[in-house]
Amino acid sequence: MARTATPTTGWLLRGQDGRLTAYAPAANGLLRWTETRPGGPEWTGPEHLVVPGLEPHLSLCRTERGYVYLFGVRTRVTDDGRTETDVVYATQFQPGRALTPWRSIGTPYGQDRDRAAQIGAPAAVVDKHGPNVFIRNAGGGVCGRRQDAKGVWGPWLDMKGSNVLDALCAAATEDGRAELLALSGETVQSWAQDEPGGPLRRVRNIPAKALSGTGSCFAAGPGRVTHFWRDAAERALHTHTHEGTEPGVPVSLGAYEDDGDGPVAAVRTTVDGHDCTVLAQRTASGLPAVAAYPTGDEAAGVFWSKTGEVCAGAPALALDAHGRVVLAAFAPDGGLCVTRQKDESGLALGRWVRV
Repeated sequence: MARTATPTTGWLLRGQDGRLTAYAPAANGLLRWTETRPGGPEWTGPEHLVVPGLEPHLSLCRTERGYVYLFGVRTRVTDDGRTETDVVYATQFQPGRALTPWRSIGTPYGQDRDRAAQIGAPAAVVDKHGPNVFIRNAGGGVCGRRQDAKGVWGPWLDMKGSNVLDALCAAATEDGRAELLALSGETVQSWAQDEPGGPLRRVRNIPAKALSGTGSCFAAGPGRVTHFWRDAAERALHTHTHEGTEPGVPVSLGAYEDDGDGPVAAVRTTVDGHDCTVLAQRTASGLPAVAAYPTGDEAAGVFWSKTGEVCAGAPALALDAHGRVVLAAFAPDGGLCVTRQKDESGLALGRWVRV
């Protein structure tokens, strides 16, 4: 199975000093845009950070202190003419500053280059102790590696799973309990920590025909991670939340006439005194669209509202230093476009600005 550069939503993150940074894969590296001050509106960038051999898929995760970990897969041709594949990561401690050197954490296959070349794109999350990274392995299951409380990487572990499609996704609760989501042709598979920083265990599969590349996860309140995916037939968004040792009952957010085929971005905020979850997607017509519902009440359904102009990939959501919702998307030519919540009641967004 080949790695695919599927769209991801977690590319807009708030750093240690409150400034937002947007990241995008680029040829042999990545592009980075950074707010000039917390809350914007001006940005710098794009900066091209060169990382030879880095493939065009990044997974990013953030610590409570605002440190950002970037994970990817690197492929290089060795002196003997063979291709070497490994999982690599770097850390950004402050927005706009240089990343640490990229470090390799290998693959589950050691010197077996043929099997290493078959791994999927990484998904990363920070739990109570530190970063975790997961990949689809050469056999179609999942392998993971994680740091302990002392910052030491443990071994690659076989987490089982079967017929997993590429593009895993993960998120962690506010107290550092991680969950992982994987889609296959016939089931939605997931893993969860029983306690913050503990081992991830399998949760019972959900029978569902999910559309490849549409999974996403986000922290939806104390002790709660919500998972999203799209139905392969109707492209309607579905969601579920674990309930103890059970996966919970999936809930459909309803079909939308212009539903897209990528993942949905999500952020939790307060709107007019109400705890709400805001969603964003790229529609089939290419326009970004936003919706909101009371956090934890997915059965309430959503109403989508289109905004902006045609975009590429999946949009991203974040809260800026002032707690305002920021929606960002990439123009078809790769330029970064941003809109920010107005300083008024409701969830009204301001005009789009090309950075």
